[in-house]
Amino acid sequence: MMRVLLSAGLIVCALSGRAGATGFDEIASSLGDRSAQWWDLGARLRLRGALLHNLDLDRGLTPSGLSLYPLPADPAGQLLRAGDMRLRTDLGMRTPSGGMAMQLRVDVLDNLRLGGAPEGHPTATGTQNPPDAAFRLKRAFGMALTPLGYVAAGRMGSRWGLGMVANAGDCPDCDSSDSVDRVAFVTSMLGHLWAVAYDFSATGVDLDPADDVHTVTVAVLETMTAAARARRRRAGRGTAEYGLLVSHRWQSTDIAANGLPIERGFSATVVDGWLRLALPWLRVEAEVAVAVGRIEQPTLVPGALFQEGLESLQIGAALETEFGAPDGVVSGGVNAGFASGDSAPGFGAIGGIGAGAPAAGDLDGPQALPPHDRRIDNFRFHRDYRIDRILFREIVGTVTDAIYVRPHVRWRIAEIGPGVLTARLSAVASWAVEATSTPGGDAALGVELDPSIGYVSRDGFGIALDYAVLFPLAGLDNPVAGLSAEPAQLTRLRLSYGF
Repeated sequence: MMRVLLSAGLIVCALSGRAGATGFDEIASSLGDRSAQWWDLGARLRLRGALLHNLDLDRGLTPSGLSLYPLPADPAGQLLRAGDMRLRTDLGMRTPSGGMAMQLRVDVLDNLRLGGAPEGHPTATGTQNPPDAAFRLKRAFGMALTPLGYVAAGRMGSRWGLGMVANAGDCPDCDSSDSVDRVAFVTSMLGHLWAVAYDFSATGVDLDPADDVHTVTVAVLETMTAAARARRRRAGRGTAEYGLLVSHRWQSTDIAANGLPIERGFSATVVDGWLRLALPWLRVEAEVAVAVGRIEQPTLVPGALFQEGLESLQIGAALETEFGAPDGVVSGGVNAGFASGDSAPGFGAIGGIGAGAPAAGDLDGPQALPPHDRRIDNFRFHRDYRIDRILFREIVGTVTDAIYVRPHVRWRIAEIGPGVLTARLSAVASWAVEATSTPGGDAALGVELDPSIGYVSRDGFGIALDYAVLFPLAGLDNPVAGLSAEPAQLTRLRLSYGF
């Protein structure tokens, strides 16, 4: 149910020169500019390789017989390795008048494992055979400027605020993205942008509209383009931007496995507020979201009905600060976040329909198992809103049922040729909101150090080397077996080629 709440049609129209831009602040750069070229093509190839050491933390198995992370085939082994690639292509087309445009995004070999889908005899050179889903259409939508405002329709990316809830997955290291089949209208009034949208969230198994899932979203915000913020910063002026979004999703009837209708009675409402204050020497940005939901009839078994439904109240918040000019030599700040928890065992980050009840000490599991447990209260951050590299990204799966504090610093080392060499360091301290959710039964989760060094060229080439070490605390121990969790390490190399 939590995933349904977090994907509840959060409105951001992707009205920019490329399909990768999905914020309201880029609307003006897409339509109305007669001087812009009529087409825009972009492509980015990304390759990643990683070494993961002891991500199971050497703390033994959970009560369900699972490790916190997959183990090597060698029982004495500690090291895992991974590698993948993706080619992302964005095509934008527009009329000479600038009044209409279309956007297209296709990902090729999307996060395909390096060495995956081999073809040929093992002793021969062979080749790599692309899988059937080698091409994935992520976005295809059109937009038009009318006397009343902007109209957009099709499959488009969705982003709001910091990306804590709705995230279009446009960052260089992002793995997933929010795409919605949407019809949206955006207009300017009283100095603000106003938007209303309808999402085709799910249309069921046939043409019958009875089992459709509907989403309606309304949003208002005050924002500026990145170029306008930069001009104000150079002039020594500050910029305040903000927005409020309300999204409601509902489904009255569902179709059971036997093909018969069930009065599901599902409804969910998300209210999300966002604020950004930018000064010449400071940026403060925050997002707070509250999700309320109910399912009157949660059964998945035809003919077996529950007497009471499921309810949910989830709260999430994220804060980012940065002291120093964006193009300065040194900058830093402190980020923090909160994701409400649920008292059921496990974090509920992944779960899954039909999964069994988690035992105390398990890492994950459903947070509601009616009729005894009828609440799902753990808020889940979007998977691409990342605060670390090991604990939440790899082991837990996302930020949920947690409080974290993340100080960070950036050092612009030098300009080398056409690019810039930059070093970054962050530290993340995290605690669980509900100690009963953790494998160790304690709220303290761990402290992680995440240094990195990277080079980005104006020509489109980028290379980055990331390292991470997690020092787990009592919340990740195995008190039943009397084992303490041991440190884990990760090293990742990223290459990107952009055009």
